[in-house]
Amino acid sequence: MTTTPPNAATERVIKKYPNRRLYDTSTSAYITLDEVKQLVLQRENVLVKDAKTGEDLTRSILLQIILEEEAAGIPMFSEAALANIIRFYGHAMQGHMGSYIEKNLQMFTDFQTKLAEQTGNTDAWAKMMQMPQAMLPAGYAEQIQKMQEQMRQQTEQMMGMFGLKR
Repeated sequence: MTTTPPNAATERVIKKYPNRRLYDTSTSAYITLDEVKQLVLQRENVLVKDAKTGEDLTRSILLQIILEEEAAGIPMFSEAALANIIRFYGHAMQGHMGSYIEKNLQMFTDFQTKLAEQTGNTDAWAKMMQMPQAMLPAGYAEQIQKMQEQMRQQTEQMMGMFGLKR
């Protein structure tokens, strides 16, 4: 049994058929996994449903996109990071880990957005990461260090709650 999210009217509904084809109900056309990825990159709210059962398949499709991205080029996750993520499944911290990662990704995204707004350049982040720290615009090196320190402290606090130490 699936429940319809409250913002379903703003979601792009994609139906997945048994032959693994994806059908975009808003354009009445079949689309590829790469096109679903493009929708996500364009910040479209995507809901993938099994065409027969109505089951929500969005997470599995997003995970499939991540898997293809990881296999295609320079991976975002190291083997050690993936192993650590796997270790949290079934662990007492499993319920907290997802929200922790989500909050830190949101903080990182907010910083990127702020940087783009301040510089008027959406590619500023990539250029900034290539600069030596001494050449960064005033305050940015400190903001990056502050963000890293917040993430470190949050991680230590969360691990401390469960009696784990670094």
